Amino acid sequence: MTAPNFDTLSLGDEIPSLTLPPLTRHTLAVYCGASGDHNPLHVDFDFARAAGLDDVIAHGMLIMSYMGRTVTDWVPQTALRSFNTRFMAMTKIGNQITCTARITEKSEVAMERRVRLAITARDQHGEVKAQGEAVVAL
Repeated sequence: MTAPNFDTLSLGDEIPSLTLPPLTRHTLAVYCGASGDHNPLHVDFDFARAAGLDDVIAHGMLIMSYMGRTVTDWVPQTALRSFNTRFMAMTKIGNQITCTARITEKSEVAMERRVRLAITARDQHGEVKAQGEAVVAL
């Protein structure tokens, strides 16, 4: 991976986006095991229906991990200084998530050059599933 150049980046520039395959029950089951989040809303159809949902929903943290991966595909994990997310809508089986990020700020903190990124996760219909931001050192 070639490191981005702080001097050539501008406010509003976008980093490479990340598009994942449509979510499947298998994806949620694997994430459930890996994360230890065994909430039945994510894997048990009958439980989800009893809770008033049409079907199971994806883990919010799975969507957040996609957003984080968008950033760490651009810079190494060691460059990450902060990362936060706000969940906006439920993600369902069959949703295909695309994460995008753009530069909203350039700064220097303690002689370290940094950029702030606004990150958004949307489904194939354009519905925003999560928004957040990350600060990375360049």
